[in-house]
Amino acid sequence: MTNRWRIEKQEPDPLQVNCQTEVEVKHGVGLHARPSVTFTRLAKSFPCSIEIAVNGSDVWLNGKSIIKVMGARIRKGSILRIRADGILAEEAIRALKELIERNFDEETKHGRTA
Repeated sequence: MTNRWRIEKQEPDPLQVNCQTEVEVKHGVGLHARPSVTFTRLAKSFPCSIEIAVNGSDVWLNGKSIIKVMGARIRKGSILRIRADGILAEEAIRALKELIERNFDEETKHGRTA
């Protein structure tokens, strides 16, 4: 009986990447309760890990945790770095950045300008 190990070279998975972006928070009061919930809900819809850092901090927070996001006290004018690692990371980054740039869709949901 012969023991043979077969080693296969695996191609990198194009869906499993890590990436990051920066975006300025322009919402009138920053990430208060509603925008924080909207952000974390969208973040949780992706299977990758998502972390945020505020204003150049080296402290990365779990972007899927409402407690961490609200606790960061992200105000208008803050620079938010968002990084994602894993499956669909690029799509997650793009969606979260667009959400922030749209002011969390608050103008259309609540009939007022944020």
